[in-house]
Amino acid sequence: MRRLRRIKILATLGPASSDSTMIRKLFEAGADVFRINMSHTAHDKMRELVKTIRNVESSYGRPIGILVDLQGPKLRLGSFANGPVQLNNGASFVLDSIKEPGDATRVHLPHPEILAALKVGDALLLDDGKVRLICEETAGDRAVTRVAIGGKMSDRKGVSLPDTDLPMSAMTNKDRADLEAACETGIDWVALSFVQRAEDVVEAKRLIRGRAAVMAKIEKPQAIDRLQDILDVSDALMVARGDLGVEMPLERVPSLQKQMTRMARRAGKPVVVATQMLESMISSPVPTRAEVSDVATAVYEGADAIMLSAESAAGKYPIEAVSTMNRIGEEVERDATYRTVVTAQRPDPEATAGDAIAGAARQIAETLDLSAIICWTSSGSTALRVARERPKVPVVAITPSINTGRKLSAVWGVHCVVAEDAKDQDDMVERAGRIAFRDGFAKSGQRVIIVAGVPLGTPGATNMVRIAYVGPSDTDV
Repeated sequence: MRRLRRIKILATLGPASSDSTMIRKLFEAGADVFRINMSHTAHDKMRELVKTIRNVESSYGRPIGILVDLQGPKLRLGSFANGPVQLNNGASFVLDSIKEPGDATRVHLPHPEILAALKVGDALLLDDGKVRLICEETAGDRAVTRVAIGGKMSDRKGVSLPDTDLPMSAMTNKDRADLEAACETGIDWVALSFVQRAEDVVEAKRLIRGRAAVMAKIEKPQAIDRLQDILDVSDALMVARGDLGVEMPLERVPSLQKQMTRMARRAGKPVVVATQMLESMISSPVPTRAEVSDVATAVYEGADAIMLSAESAAGKYPIEAVSTMNRIGEEVERDATYRTVVTAQRPDPEATAGDAIAGAARQIAETLDLSAIICWTSSGSTALRVARERPKVPVVAITPSINTGRKLSAVWGVHCVVAEDAKDQDDMVERAGRIAFRDGFAKSGQRVIIVAGVPLGTPGATNMVRIAYVGPSDTDV
């Protein structure tokens, strides 16, 4: 199951893709990581999906990543007494703590933290931004707003606050219960929704206790303002373009996507581009030309992964959607322009031994036209540093930890093999060559470069480079 592209594909599971046969077909079509959306998944169903994915993983002998996406706070209006109302431009509309059903002049807002945090001039976006209110007066338990962009409004529509820093956690009680259930089940990545600050990620990590890696979803303006701090404490980023495009001007989203992709690469952390990538394939067997260009742009930028949401979870053509992404990735990476762009964006190495070794390994491999870079890694850090370089040659990560292998399934270009740790350096060289030959990365007589940490098995101690021939005896150069 060697992939012929470097960018990874995340596929969301749902009603259209929950049984073993479909999950197997999605993996064969190109899915590297499966996403379980806890907004629509009960704990028992989540456990069933994880078990099914692990069975598929076992039958193919390749690590498969599982990402559980927490719902996060859902801020919604109360109800209206006589059904939907029309909010007209320029009208006054009150949000208050009175639990009675609303009308065209007021409605209950069952979130006292919003009423307490709102400031005069703050915007409120209702129903995914279709209606826009501007706060003109606050009084603790009520806020008087002016309708800037009117429209029809009905029960329980969502509320977004692009200008308001809410003094609340990114996790609800439901999220904490979902998080514990997911970690007990043995998933690999947790996507944290509606992150506003680094402390949100720190709180999640405290609850996870090392059982999974944390991917911060960037979908709020407050997160953009604190992006570096959030990236510093996260294990990965997700560019969640759907909500980001609601709370910020749409025209800013493409540039923010590029900024986040490059920031994450500089930090040596995976970045996933998500939302509406092949949206039309929910109901069509082929995407629009604009969607193909959108996916291709993420590939050209050097993102680690691209994600399908409803396309694979609830659409009519989940396999076709994954196959389409797979073909786009392969075609873009064959383009000479792709290599030019990815090379031009290569960040300078950090002043660490691991980065210096990874940069040297990439340069040696390309100068000597070696067949592959082989990383022996226990924690995954060696493979992450090499992937940060976006080398021309394939990257093979050999790890004794299945958990590390599963996490690396979301990382650009890394083909992961789970194998017993090397006994010594000779064993390391011989087995690296054997695995490279077996998996089709090198032919007999070709050379590979091996990157590892010595003493072997020491996490984060990347400090050794070695060139080796691949052959019957794997003779060291």
